[in-house]
Amino acid sequence: MTCSFKSGTPQYVRQCCEESLKRLDVDYIDLYYQHRTDTSVPIEETKLVEEGKIRDIGLSEANVDTIKRAHAIHPVTAVQIEYSLWTREIEEDAIPLCRELGIGIIAYSPLGHGFFGGKAITESLPRKSDYTKILPNLTSLPSRIKFMSYATGFWFTGENLEKNKVLYTRFANLAAKHGCTPPQLELLHQGDDVVPLPRTTKIKNLTANIQSVAVKLTPEDLKDIADVIPVSEVSGERELGVLSKYTYRVANTPLKQ
Repeated sequence: MTCSFKSGTPQYVRQCCEESLKRLDVDYIDLYYQHRTDTSVPIEETKLVEEGKIRDIGLSEANVDTIKRAHAIHPVTAVQIEYSLWTREIEEDAIPLCRELGIGIIAYSPLGHGFFGGKAITESLPRKSDYTKILPNLTSLPSRIKFMSYATGFWFTGENLEKNKVLYTRFANLAAKHGCTPPQLELLHQGDDVVPLPRTTKIKNLTANIQSVAVKLTPEDLKDIADVIPVSEVSGERELGVLSKYTYRVANTPLKQ
């Protein structure tokens, strides 16, 4: 379950937990996330009394300092963070820290917001530099959808799109050598200790994603994947606008006074 990043106060977290238990009609929640980081509330204050209502605690898009401080108060079981071949900056700090502390890594948007969904996806993307022209009037959309329209798509625009399509073609050729699809290879590139969360509305895609575990990769294969799409050659930003302040690099919590 996830708790909205509307507030990270103890009162709001408790309210979310109680409401989740009621909706699910269960006595406890196995893994409970503080979803995104409230940069105004010390992480030490965001906790639940040990009442058996949750089993394990997770963080989402948390700064490495916040992860350390939270883990010192109560063991953090998992950190949910965006991780795909487009977004690999976490390999520099967040992933090594999680591995050092024994914290599970949950990768959301592992298919690069759909970019690695297949050739049909990349070919259907618009070539116009203004990606928002294909969207409905943003002012008429719910706030969450407006957030996502600003937060995603920057790899999909103008020159960025054309450059990234070249990288995708390289990657697709590598997937063919392994006898799998690009989405399947993308889900495997992060390593055995990373749990990807690919979203889909189609059973056939779900089945294909599950079948990716049949593909076995060596350390050399993982290096080849990273070399095919060098971090320095990825064009575009990960998140801009309203969600940029919630990304893990800047989403730290203040120290408790």
